[in-house]
Amino acid sequence: MLDVRRLRLLRELARRGTIAAVAEALSFSPSAVSQQLGVLEREAGLPLLERTGRRVRLTPAGQNLVRHAEAVLERLEQADADLAEARGGLAGALRIGAFPTASRAIVPAALVALARRHPGLEPMVCETDPAAVAHALRAGDLDVALVHAYDFVPAEREPGLTTEPLYGEAMYLAEPAAGTPGTPGMPGTPGAPGAPGATAPDQDAVLRAHAGSPWITATPGTLCHAMTVRACQAAGFTPRVRHQVDEFATVLALVAAGQGVAVVPQLGVTGPADPSVHLTRLVMQRRTNLAFRSGAAAHPAVAAFGAALRAAVPPDLAGSRAEA
Repeated sequence: MLDVRRLRLLRELARRGTIAAVAEALSFSPSAVSQQLGVLEREAGLPLLERTGRRVRLTPAGQNLVRHAEAVLERLEQADADLAEARGGLAGALRIGAFPTASRAIVPAALVALARRHPGLEPMVCETDPAAVAHALRAGDLDVALVHAYDFVPAEREPGLTTEPLYGEAMYLAEPAAGTPGTPGMPGTPGAPGAPGATAPDQDAVLRAHAGSPWITATPGTLCHAMTVRACQAAGFTPRVRHQVDEFATVLALVAAGQGVAVVPQLGVTGPADPSVHLTRLVMQRRTNLAFRSGAAAHPAVAAFGAALRAAVPPDLAGSRAEA
């Protein structure tokens, strides 16, 4: 009989490519992972792995077994959901991953509603970049998470995970307002400083106007960083990055100080308008989805949190739904 825990290790190896990466993700030693995969090969009765240098490649039999593992793990999630429904009354921990703007603008109101309806449930929020969510969900470190995707950085399909749409956001080019002291090659744009303007009909032209400006992006490896770089490249240039900052409030403070320009989402520009910052609405959007392990959609805790999130989405976002 094949062991489900070893099947989970094989699935992670198919995604990560090395024993060391699997060990690090699941908090095992590399030798323990190798040993368990060796036992799985003996259980299967034929080779599942081929070593190619430092990486490990799955044999055709191993790849086929991973497909079966996905189905098995999904059915186990469904069984867990059925058991939770049968027990009645939600209780225990619900581990939630969320990125900073959603943690501030959406999640608190959802947690208030969740506490009213299910006081026995203990939500535990962990700030997690969407790029790291898939591994955390598959490893069992999270039960549910908010993830986002941009027009220039579409979400990849992740085996073993399911997503549901929540909302969409407008995106803005943030630049120093006209007259703000700054650096050469970074002219302020006329218009209403601090207040979002009408959607730019030619997004590429708006971005290209700052081809020579210093840029403020998120840190490399994040979806936000990739979004800015790819949007600029689509407009015909590679941005000259001066500052790398993940918090949008800090990004806007740097823009107000004349330190560069940036692309920021709608939830990143909430609060009192800063007259030193001019915002031009772009055509591109950021879309936010709810992600969880496949088979867990009917789990009462996951469903309850999803319902609370949807009720907490501000009206100006609710009309622009994300794409699953």
